[in-house]
Amino acid sequence: MKINYKIIVVTLLLVQSIFAQKGEVTGKLIDVDFQDPVAFANILIKGTTTGTTSDFDGIYTIPLDEGTYTITYSFLGYKTVEITDVIIKPGEVTTVDVSMETLAEGLDEVVVSVSVKKNTETAVLGIQKKAVNVLDGISAETFKKSGSGNVASAIKTVPGVSVQGGKYVYVRGLGDRYTKSILNGVDIPGLDPDRNTIQLDIFPTNIIDNVLVLKSSSADLPADFTGGMVNIVTKDYPTKKEYSLSLSGTYNPDMHFNGDYLDYDGGGSDFLGFDDGTRDVPINENQDIPNTYDYDPRLTTITKQFNPVLGSMRSNNGMDYSLGFTLGNQFNVGEGENRLGFLASVSYKNSTTYYEGAENNFYRRNSDKSVFELETDRTQRGDIGENNVLVSGLLGTSFKTARSKYKLNLLHLQNGESTAGVFNQTLNFSDFVNFAKDNIEYTQRSITNALLTGTHTSEDASWLSEWALSPTLSKIEDKDVRTTSFQVEDGVYAIAQNNQPKRIWRDLEEINGVAKLDFTKKYELGQKDAKLKFGAYGSYKTRDFSILNFEIQSSNFPTVNYEGDANNILLEENLWTVSNNSGSHIDPDISISEPANTYEAAQQNIAGYVSNEFKVGTKLRTILGLRMEKFESTYTGEDNKDINDPEKVIFDNETIIDEFDFFPTANLIYELTEQVNLRGSYARTTARPSFKEASIAKIFDPLSSNTFIGNINLQPTYINNFDFRIEWFGESAEMIALSSFYKKFKDPIELTYFESSTDNFQPQNLGDADVIGLEFEVRKNLGFIAPVLSNLSFNVNTSIIKSTQIYSDQERNLRELGLRDGQTLGNDRELQGQSPFLINTGINYEGEANGMQMGLFYNVQGKTLQVVGNGFVPDVYTMPYHNLNFNLTKTFGENNNQSINFKIANLMNDDVESEYESFGATNKTFSKRSPGRAFSIGYSIKF
Repeated sequence: MKINYKIIVVTLLLVQSIFAQKGEVTGKLIDVDFQDPVAFANILIKGTTTGTTSDFDGIYTIPLDEGTYTITYSFLGYKTVEITDVIIKPGEVTTVDVSMETLAEGLDEVVVSVSVKKNTETAVLGIQKKAVNVLDGISAETFKKSGSGNVASAIKTVPGVSVQGGKYVYVRGLGDRYTKSILNGVDIPGLDPDRNTIQLDIFPTNIIDNVLVLKSSSADLPADFTGGMVNIVTKDYPTKKEYSLSLSGTYNPDMHFNGDYLDYDGGGSDFLGFDDGTRDVPINENQDIPNTYDYDPRLTTITKQFNPVLGSMRSNNGMDYSLGFTLGNQFNVGEGENRLGFLASVSYKNSTTYYEGAENNFYRRNSDKSVFELETDRTQRGDIGENNVLVSGLLGTSFKTARSKYKLNLLHLQNGESTAGVFNQTLNFSDFVNFAKDNIEYTQRSITNALLTGTHTSEDASWLSEWALSPTLSKIEDKDVRTTSFQVEDGVYAIAQNNQPKRIWRDLEEINGVAKLDFTKKYELGQKDAKLKFGAYGSYKTRDFSILNFEIQSSNFPTVNYEGDANNILLEENLWTVSNNSGSHIDPDISISEPANTYEAAQQNIAGYVSNEFKVGTKLRTILGLRMEKFESTYTGEDNKDINDPEKVIFDNETIIDEFDFFPTANLIYELTEQVNLRGSYARTTARPSFKEASIAKIFDPLSSNTFIGNINLQPTYINNFDFRIEWFGESAEMIALSSFYKKFKDPIELTYFESSTDNFQPQNLGDADVIGLEFEVRKNLGFIAPVLSNLSFNVNTSIIKSTQIYSDQERNLRELGLRDGQTLGNDRELQGQSPFLINTGINYEGEANGMQMGLFYNVQGKTLQVVGNGFVPDVYTMPYHNLNFNLTKTFGENNNQSINFKIANLMNDDVESEYESFGATNKTFSKRSPGRAFSIGYSIKF
């Protein structure tokens, strides 16, 4: 027994030693022409009999002993690729992705031999060089180099892309309406469902495989994008068990550890991104509220149920911090090549901002046309404190067989934003009147999304079918928004009768379902490879929206007794009671729920498409397609007129938009040389109004005192898009590209002032528009100057854009009424939201030996029309924001599994500002925020 025991122990140790020496090489084979996986190709370790075949996804895996290898990749009809210097280390996974080119006519076999380092660069460039669409992208490898913690900070390096507010991506200077974000190829609403793009700072880079920015369309893509489409692709699962942990903190001297920070007493669960019920509506919306002359004690009881806090308080705040944890693994299941993998990720971000001297102002032109300077309508200046918490969780699993793959992703995002502000307001009635204003609010947002997908291939890989099902539940709740204004005169604070303290609850729930089915057939056309794609798409989403309003009245009570302190208004000694018949109480004469602010709406889009990709000759790739979409939008709601008023408007599930459209696409790629492509494309696309825009709702913003008014008569915008590009690809990820584009807009939707009120905004179709632009991009390694500079590279990409919006008759008439003496009116203006130029540039150092990466990156957009004027109210422009950032990342530890990252944001300390512009007048501030400089440090580890 002792001998047997020793034998067993020795055997186990030998087996453990043998397996401990094993490493692994894995990767994916891609057809460079069609960007499809090369299925069932042969992979062989040169000089041995060890090898395997790629699966239907083009993926292969080979366990190997420690050492340096040459690997050959071959398949009928393709050039054989030979990769040298593949280093395998024990316990590590080496990734080698390979781009495979088809053989030219008449050739039997060609062998292409490159080093593993050169091959990695070739694979990255191959996607962009051979893509059907004009696109740019960033991969997981790019995230590592830049040290970016989330997609929003990483995507800034993509040509033609800018990020607004650190969250939302704009492509080619076009606003949010014309840029679309999708997750794993499927629509998903963002935390602000009225935007077409989801905020990108919610996605940690450690769960992202790549991000692609498409600038031209094809028939298999949704038709509702114009500037660009951002496709965020999450990872399937790691090739081995892997854990990662990241921590970061950000300090802004202008915002953090500030004793003047503004806050208020909220709920106990605010730090988790949701309210614990503290801010729930305290009474039923159908509650009967007695009047003071009823002498009913219920009025006091109802008033006491409302939280008495109406004002903010000064306090100290901390710095921003975040943490994230990710784990994943894969397992062989049963016999054969079946694999089951999973990926789980949790992240938490807590940030505070403090804006001192923030401004929101309104100015107008004088009725006397000889007066050029703008007159004050309302000015507002004050301090704002904001605390934002974002919690995200992702759980994904994937099951793969020899010819099928199934994926299930579950995503939940939870966001809570608490805001407190104090302002000094000046209103110009017949004279200037001063107000002191308190504002506190809390917004709770959540998204729950499930995505189930399947991919199946035929035995010879000539047929590929893909399907997806994705339901999403999105909720936004504005919980107990409180606004209090005191009129200030000679140091005395009083509440004006028509300006009572307000309490607002807004509730939005949106359900979104998407289903899609795609088929791809590879075949030969004229003895050349061709590809036919066709499929169907369906989406259905509904929205329920409601607003509850309450106001606080002071009856038989001098409001000067509150001494200008909003928190004194609902003190128990100041409440109205039957016995004193004086004091504060909920106003029974205010309509709790106005009909216009409660609506239900639905949008349905059914689509089908067909696309064919083929070659004309040996140089010209042609992709022609046609997409059909049947879009319908219905609305249920009514205006605020009395039910007996003959002019009352009632919508009962009425169709407000019903369009059946054809969207043709054409993409041509001519290969001038192996390094130079000439591209041309055409596509018809659309931009549709959001639920909020195509409504009769009136939504008040207490922070700026603006009101958004819906427009039930809005119609979709249609755009004809033309793109041309010449691009050169060099070594070491070098590229030079010159692009031009032209876009013809029919009925663009723009935000403009409501005719009868200068502090109300409304979306309108304001005439046709044209956009023409040039893009120039250079990515170049500086080693051509001197070898010592080979670790340095720079990139410059700039867009110059001219937009022309033809005045509608209504807008022309209004503008002519407000013309100043000597001022003339042309036929057009800029398109709202379109920047006239965009510059992205940066210089980057990458030290492969020392694990150091650092870069300086600059971004700016030109002056952009933000709000369209209406004659006596001038246009508002967003002014250029010069954003200069520094980034430093150092990797260290075993296999460089740890990194430290240091960043400085807004090195130039620029302000975010919008201004009124008027003929012959000095510019006036519309809004202003000072974000200050932010210093961040982060640490991450993989184990």
